[in-house]
Amino acid sequence: MAELKDILVPDVGGDEVEIIELCVAVGDTVEAEDALVTVESDKASMDIPAPFSGKIAEIKVAVGDKVSEGTLLVKLEEAGASSSESSEAKPETKEEPKAEATPASDSKTETSGSAGKTIEVEVPDIGTDDEVDVIDVLVAEGDIVSKEDGLITLETDKATMDVPSPENGKVVSLKVAVGDKAGQGKVIMTLAIEGEDSSSSDTPKADTANTNQAPQANENAGGQSSATEVKNVEVPDIGTDGEVDVIDVLVAVGDTVEAEQGLITLETDKATMDVPAPFAGVIKSLEIDNGGKVAMGTLIATIEVAGSSSAPAKSESTNSAPANQAKDTPAKESKPAPKAPPVQLAHPSSVGGNGKSGNLHATPSVRRLASEFGVDLTKVKGTGRKGRILAEDIKSFVKYELSRPKATAASSVAAGEGGLQVLAAPKVDFAKFGEIETKALTRIQKISGPNLHRNWVTIPHVTQFDEADITSLEAFRKEQNAMLAKQKSDLKITPLVFIMKAVASGLLTYPQFNSSLSTDGESIVLKKYVHIGVAVDTPNGLVVPVVRDVDKKGVNEISRELMEISGKARQGKLTAKDMQGGCFTISSLGGIGGTAFTPIVNAPEVGILGVSKSEMKPKWNGSEFEPKLMLPLSLSYDHRVIDGALAARFAVHVSSVLSDIRKLVL
Repeated sequence: MAELKDILVPDVGGDEVEIIELCVAVGDTVEAEDALVTVESDKASMDIPAPFSGKIAEIKVAVGDKVSEGTLLVKLEEAGASSSESSEAKPETKEEPKAEATPASDSKTETSGSAGKTIEVEVPDIGTDDEVDVIDVLVAEGDIVSKEDGLITLETDKATMDVPSPENGKVVSLKVAVGDKAGQGKVIMTLAIEGEDSSSSDTPKADTANTNQAPQANENAGGQSSATEVKNVEVPDIGTDGEVDVIDVLVAVGDTVEAEQGLITLETDKATMDVPAPFAGVIKSLEIDNGGKVAMGTLIATIEVAGSSSAPAKSESTNSAPANQAKDTPAKESKPAPKAPPVQLAHPSSVGGNGKSGNLHATPSVRRLASEFGVDLTKVKGTGRKGRILAEDIKSFVKYELSRPKATAASSVAAGEGGLQVLAAPKVDFAKFGEIETKALTRIQKISGPNLHRNWVTIPHVTQFDEADITSLEAFRKEQNAMLAKQKSDLKITPLVFIMKAVASGLLTYPQFNSSLSTDGESIVLKKYVHIGVAVDTPNGLVVPVVRDVDKKGVNEISRELMEISGKARQGKLTAKDMQGGCFTISSLGGIGGTAFTPIVNAPEVGILGVSKSEMKPKWNGSEFEPKLMLPLSLSYDHRVIDGALAARFAVHVSSVLSDIRKLVL
């Protein structure tokens, strides 16, 4: 039978405190030590945890209420007798170390059956002679702690700090509570340091059991792998961290496939691609369907492949390893697990904050600091225990906000918060003015649209306009194509190839254009390779395949490669690799028309060249006008990295090379 138990306010170190947050709702299931409510005194804020696991039946308080020690908070439904027994057994285990530790006047008495000792943990030098507030107790009696784990949190008038554990061990008794005052040298708890004898004697038993079982399991597995083996096939690196659509499943369960045969077809924001089988075999199971979403590492299928004869031998060698390991390192394995490395959190402005103010965990001093800086705590990601916001989080957030003018895209744009705080587009019922038709955007348009918007609003664009005299170049190009036609070659040289070579020359001459702004906006990354993206118009939208090492390839080689990737783009067969690694982009509208336009920089690149339709114009040669074929160029660049003078020099250089292609061999 379920039993309702009253959860009362424990000793909170004061008369009355205010409830500033309800962490649970009626019907919620909680574990032991989960926060039920957050209260705030004049000195600190703290969570009141659940003493055992169960289900919230009733909540007797509300936000804003004043409570004190003994006030009824919630009624908790504890299911089953087993949970009651476990919760009742807990105090017994806490009292046992106390009884053993009592005779230990010198703090070095051995505990029963072990070679451990009990020590008193004192407050170290905290930089002040005065007593400071204990604002959080991070452990409970009976907890196992590792060296350097935080035990309590103290707050001075300048900072908050954790008092770390000096050794690995078990908390025997606590001498302080939240709200107490503590100064240097005050005993905060007693700690039973774990001995090595008992723990090391236990470990070999477990290792021996594992050693006895492992050979048997490996032996069975080895026998099976000698005939066949079932292997998992996962989605490889597809050039994006997000999920993509499965638009076709090319195989069925029971099919026999060869290595490199397509299993499924995926569609990203830029291309469709097949995921090939990494080895030959028989499809045993399919784990995805048409229309599903997958990402790198998602299980696609299991394939049964022929096993090798060496598999049993390998199994035998692995069987012997655990036994040797158990003999050699029992003491080493008995030590407490090392403290986990700190998690590398993203920047406070690049991660969603706390969302609503009800989920905030911050001490009064941190709230006061946030108020002084005008920081909205809901936008700050806490790095403290249970997501608590620390003073360092506030300072880090302020530093980042101050550096934003020099940094890259503002996170608020991606977060859908308006970014520039502009008015929302008006909502209009177009049907009342006449007949309409609604047509869905293509997948490429849906995903490229937000990227283009991000680039436009976060990159300070400037566009430099120029012209290039391509009269001689065009005559040479037509001459070369005529020769290729006589040789019955399928190769055709387009003006774009020469533009790519001219841009490659410009990138080598002005390496600032062949760079990217670092993520913190404080430096640039200069690239030592020249890969150029070419915008290709397809029925599904614009894609930008990349031609690699343009500076090292000849005109004919680039022409052939350009024909191949343009064909793949129009057929929707580009892979993620085909569109990665670009240093600079060329967008050519010469085959359509126009005199100039403003292309949008394709981040993280810092420049893009727009090419319009060439036109015959009269040009003065000093004595008379003569007709010249002029090619309009529109160079857009990121003004954070490129200044106007450098952009003008780059545009003049490209124009000069196109006017006299002999400069490419200099």
